Amino acid sequence: MIHTLTRPANAALIAAAVMFAALAGAWYFQYGLGYIPCPLCYEQRIPYYVAIPLGLAVAALAHWGFSNKLVKTGLWLLALVLVVSASMGVYHAGVEWGFWKGPTSCAGTGAPSVAPIGDLLKAIQNVKVVSCTDAAWRLFGISLAGYNALISAAMALLVLLAVRRKA
Repeated sequence: MIHTLTRPANAALIAAAVMFAALAGAWYFQYGLGYIPCPLCYEQRIPYYVAIPLGLAVAALAHWGFSNKLVKTGLWLLALVLVVSASMGVYHAGVEWGFWKGPTSCAGTGAPSVAPIGDLLKAIQNVKVVSCTDAAWRLFGISLAGYNALISAAMALLVLLAVRRKA
């Protein structure tokens, strides 16, 4: 089973699919359930926007028989993006648990950037301030940031196992 999962095309495709599923879950929490993301939540999505197309591209290169060196380079890049994603999740979870302070942008995201002068007070009153220190949702004591760290780390491990695999 591990042998099949660590084939370069399979590992890259699985990583892309899992990252897409996790991103879709974040969108569901935001748009379906009404959880408003904090600034760190939005930032944690950036590696997903890179990992998904990169994983698909690496899977296609491996499937179509491109050079082993090119495929391995793509896998290394994908693993790097996934490690960055996991690190961002660990950082945000640490902010939520109070292990360290978050950035000043986490104090609140509510100030409207553009509003007509007459509607400025109304716009400010309708803004919801979301702090990075408050986990909006937890399952088994783990927040969405924590799950991001776990999922990204697991996918990084899978991709690194594919890198180590002989051609």
